[in-house]
Amino acid sequence: MAEITASIVKELREETGCGMMDCKKALVECDGDKEKAAEYLREKGLSKAAKKAGRIAAEGIVYNYVNKNVGVVVEVNAETDFVAKNADFQGFVANIAKTIAEKNPADVEALLACEYPTGGSVSDELTNKIATIGENMNIRRFTRMEGTIASYTHDGGRIGVMVLLDAPENEATLELGKKLAMQIACYSPEYVAIADVPTDVVAHEKEVLKIQAMNEGKPENIAEKMVEGRIRKFYDGACLLEQAYIMDEDIKVSKHIDDVAKENGISISVKQFVRYEKGEGLEKRQDNFAEEIANLVK
Repeated sequence: MAEITASIVKELREETGCGMMDCKKALVECDGDKEKAAEYLREKGLSKAAKKAGRIAAEGIVYNYVNKNVGVVVEVNAETDFVAKNADFQGFVANIAKTIAEKNPADVEALLACEYPTGGSVSDELTNKIATIGENMNIRRFTRMEGTIASYTHDGGRIGVMVLLDAPENEATLELGKKLAMQIACYSPEYVAIADVPTDVVAHEKEVLKIQAMNEGKPENIAEKMVEGRIRKFYDGACLLEQAYIMDEDIKVSKHIDDVAKENGISISVKQFVRYEKGEGLEKRQDNFAEEIANLVK
């Protein structure tokens, strides 16, 4: 058998686009013959998967998983909404969420190295799914929480929200958490409280508001005074606790939390929340209908 050097593995990887470990395994199986190894990778569907890796994947699903006191929200992208509704794809995403809950990886890179429930690595299974389902896929991001957790999924996985409460877990707190998750899904706050807004964000917002007031013809000293009133509106939108409560817009979210706490004789606060919207910030694929029809005819 020919010697399998790092350079030949690298060459095969560059030619096929497959992972280093897949390339090394193919070379071992083919006695170091690079051409046969490339064909081996094609036969296994791995080279096919790699060719899809450059295609835009901005659809997919946001999936919530809660098991006792551990919760995970994960976004896995695919190219089309059709694949997002595929049972095989959804099962894959569910297993990814369970793996995150059990293994607690630090980031996506660490997750890809984790063992998949049916064997092999998560990275291996992702490659297999790309090859068998026929679309590029990507595990984009996830958040894992521990404690009293409530979650809400909107529109079949278009939006996923998870809320971590500093409170005992009971029917009242879980119901509160679910309503807060719905609030977050609807109104998209960025922070829990005013104190959580970074000082540079506040400074930037105040500068923008000052310029707006001066553009309205106000003198600089008057504009500066106006900013203090207008920054309040920024907080009312950006901070969860300052928002009007979705179920009763006459009160703030903070007031509703206090009311539930008093009714149950407990202390309740929001420690953390996460809101993922499928594909947000990603480039969307622009389909050319005429080109699509031409490709089908070919």
